[in-house]
Amino acid sequence: MSALAAAGVSQSEAAPAHLSRPAPGIIAALFCGYLAVGLPLPVIPLFVHDKLGFSNLIVGLVIGIQFLATVLTRGYAGSLTDHHGGKRSALQGAAVCVIGGLLYLVAAMPALSPTISLVIVVVGRLVAGFGESQFVTGCVSWSIASVGPKRVGMSMSWTGIAMFAALAIGAPIGMALYQTHGLKAAMVACIVAPLIAGVIAFREVSYTSPAGRRLPFSAVIGQIWREGLGLMLQGVGLSGLTAFASLYFAARNWDHAGLVMTAFGIGFIFVRVVLGSLPDRMNGYRVARWSLVVEAIGQTMLWGAPHEIVALAGALVTGLGCALVFPALGVEALKRVLPANRGSAMGAFVAFLDIAYGLSGPAAGVIAGQFGYAAVYLFGAASALLGAALVVTARSPQP
Repeated sequence: MSALAAAGVSQSEAAPAHLSRPAPGIIAALFCGYLAVGLPLPVIPLFVHDKLGFSNLIVGLVIGIQFLATVLTRGYAGSLTDHHGGKRSALQGAAVCVIGGLLYLVAAMPALSPTISLVIVVVGRLVAGFGESQFVTGCVSWSIASVGPKRVGMSMSWTGIAMFAALAIGAPIGMALYQTHGLKAAMVACIVAPLIAGVIAFREVSYTSPAGRRLPFSAVIGQIWREGLGLMLQGVGLSGLTAFASLYFAARNWDHAGLVMTAFGIGFIFVRVVLGSLPDRMNGYRVARWSLVVEAIGQTMLWGAPHEIVALAGALVTGLGCALVFPALGVEALKRVLPANRGSAMGAFVAFLDIAYGLSGPAAGVIAGQFGYAAVYLFGAASALLGAALVVTARSPQP
């Protein structure tokens, strides 16, 4: 009889050995669960504006309120992950996302008044944001735990690929379901996706969080704010691409706005696949600094593009630059906290990206209204260069 069996501990309950690559099941669960974020993105605005008859302002508030819920609950998600492990947080988040999908489905019932439907959609967005916060923080921390501290950068590269792919695939699937089968079909997909994620996650090995002193979430933010701010400044460029590329191309009478995110994605995924382990092999600040400079070059190409092909090339270069900022700064952020606080650190770190998406969109809208759509990308370039300057001042903590 093995020592484990004699002690009454099952193989799955023992601390498993670290993997050479992130557990495929964790990455697959993250992809399926994050589809629930991408699926409703193009659908909810059409439902609120066209079916319920509310204004563009209301549409913007309904979409943006999920980011608010996510930011405000990152602290809870990080604490849950630190105390109970990433698997617990991921499973709990998936269950909450299912509830959000159910609320979307209820809102689609024709017997409800527009106002009641809108209220239910808003509650659904808040619930979905709460679920996303737990699910993503849990999966990212769980993936890191599966490979150990020496492969943090690789782990974050793969979790980022899973999330970006889910957004890129989920949005067109949601739109196709909405156009062919109506809102209910799209909302059922928002229920099924996190259910599948939960089933996959449930079967995976749990990696417990290290023991040690747990710091308050505010104290963790104080330790990783510089890395988080650099990540936030990187997010401005991507936000400008997603929000204004179609309008920018239309104003220039260019016909291939749909290829902008494709070009960005090619550059982004190429770098993450080929160079995803780079932040583990060299100074993360150095990787982030040059990545932000490359992003600034891509944004500048978009700003001054004389032809459509140059603008698409700028989107590609922006993707090349954005690819490694998250894992590079994430590696350095985790060096600043004790192992027992890694979940909270990841929650705080990702919250800076949530803030970037929540604030840079309206700011870019004001800039576009005053100076034209091209100025949005000058704003993105300036933000990336500011992030690079911030990173130059950072130093890795002493062991």
